[in-house]
Amino acid sequence: MIQETTMRVGGARRVYRSSLRTRVSRIFGRAASHIVLLAGAAVFAIPFVWMVSTSLKTDRQIFAWPPVWVPNPIVWGNYPAVFDYAPLHRYFLNTMVIATAQVFGAIITCSLAAYAFSRVRAPGRDVIFTIMISQMMIPGVVTLVPLYILFAKLDWINTFLPLTIPAMLGSPFYIFMLRQFFLTLPMELEEAALIDGASRLRVWWTIIMPLSKPAIATVAIFSFMFAWNDFTGPLIFLNSRTKFTLSLGLQAFMFERRTLWGPLMAASTLMITPIMVVFFLAQKHFIQGIALTGMKA
Repeated sequence: MIQETTMRVGGARRVYRSSLRTRVSRIFGRAASHIVLLAGAAVFAIPFVWMVSTSLKTDRQIFAWPPVWVPNPIVWGNYPAVFDYAPLHRYFLNTMVIATAQVFGAIITCSLAAYAFSRVRAPGRDVIFTIMISQMMIPGVVTLVPLYILFAKLDWINTFLPLTIPAMLGSPFYIFMLRQFFLTLPMELEEAALIDGASRLRVWWTIIMPLSKPAIATVAIFSFMFAWNDFTGPLIFLNSRTKFTLSLGLQAFMFERRTLWGPLMAASTLMITPIMVVFFLAQKHFIQGIALTGMKA
C-alpha cells in the first residue's frame, strides 16, 4: 500500500514538473518571439519617426549633429506652409477620386468574376481562370507602350480615365484572392437560396458579399494603397498640374523646393496618414482576409 502511494506521488510530481517545464518553455518562446517582433517593428518604424520628427523641426535642427530626434521647439508652421508652396488640397482631391473609383470598381467587378469562377459550373471555366492568372506573370512595363497608344487613340490622355477604367475592369490578383475565399463558404446557403428562386446576382449580393467582409476589406486596402501610392500611371498619363496626384505633386515639390526639408517632410506625413488610418481601421478584417484567402484550392 505504501509502495503504491509512493509511486502515485512520484508520478504526480513527474507530471507536474513536465507541465511546469512546458509552461516555462511556452512563456520563454512567446517572450522571445515578442522581443524579435518588437525589434523588427522598431527598425521599420525608424524612417517614419524620423520623417514626423523632421516635419516639426527648424532647418538648424534638421542638419544638427548628433541628430535631434525630439524637436525643440516644435515648429507646427511647416504643415500650413505646405499649402502655400503647393496646391496640396487639389492633389489630395485628385488622388481621392482615382482611389475611390479603383476601390469600388475592383470590389464589384472582381467579386463578380471570383463568384463565377468559384460557384458557376461552365465548360472551360478552369481554362479561362488559368489564362487569367497567367496575366500576373506579365510585367506592367511590357504593356505600358501599347496602353499609351490605345488611350491616345481614345483621347484619354491627361484625364483620369486611364487610371480608373482599367482598374474597374478587374485585377487577376484580386479575383484570385476572392475566389479562394469564396471556395471556403458553404454551398448549402447558396443552394437553399437558389431553390427558393433567388437569382445568381441576388445570391452574390445578399449571401456571398456579406459573408466575405474580410476578403473584401483586404481587396479594398490593397486597391486603395496601390492607387494612393501609384506614381508611374499618373506620370505617364497626366500632363496638367491641376490634375496631379499626391505622388506627382510631392515629386514636383521636391524638385522645386528641395531646400525646404521641413515642409517637404510635412507633406510626406500628410500623404502617408490616410493609408495608416485606413489600415488601422480595417486591420482586423485585413489580417483575417489574408489568413483565409488560401485555405482551399
